[in-house]
Amino acid sequence: MIKQKCAWCVGDSLYEAYHDKEWGVPVYDDETLFEFLILETFQAGLSWITVLRKRENFRKAFDNFEYKKIAKYNQEKIDILLQDAGIIRNKLKINATITNAQSFLKIQEEFGSFSEYIWGFVDGKPIKNKLKNYKDSPANTPLSDIISMDLKNRGFKFVGSTVVYAHMQATGMVNDHEVSCFRYNEV
Repeated sequence: MIKQKCAWCVGDSLYEAYHDKEWGVPVYDDETLFEFLILETFQAGLSWITVLRKRENFRKAFDNFEYKKIAKYNQEKIDILLQDAGIIRNKLKINATITNAQSFLKIQEEFGSFSEYIWGFVDGKPIKNKLKNYKDSPANTPLSDIISMDLKNRGFKFVGSTVVYAHMQATGMVNDHEVSCFRYNEV
């Protein structure tokens, strides 16, 4: 029996696997939240599949997304990253990753964890939308506007409202699976 999936992922095995196993699943651990934040940052202005195809390269290049290490990156490490053809070599986004790691640590100090901070915007529970077609999903919302502004005020870079909303979708803060998708009620 073929399971109905969100139309956006159908036809690409990597996309389908990501959709079936990760997208929209509530994430509460800081390590995974940081990974998605960085990947979404690099995705800004590009397609998600581009980043997804380079995900393992990003993992290797950025020390398995260990934010404590990334927060200490120096110019030598930046130069190495700028030469790494396996990732998206955007100097502003690489620098933003370091800045975001530093800001991430500050949020952990203030709130105990990044998870407590970010999930606090939705009272710890996913928002469950009822999309019939993925094309009806917004690029941003008033809530993603608020979170984006708060992150920026805390020193984060490349966290516009669209990036934040994509992060919310990826980490299950919002369930934007189509109602006909088998994952809609599973997450």
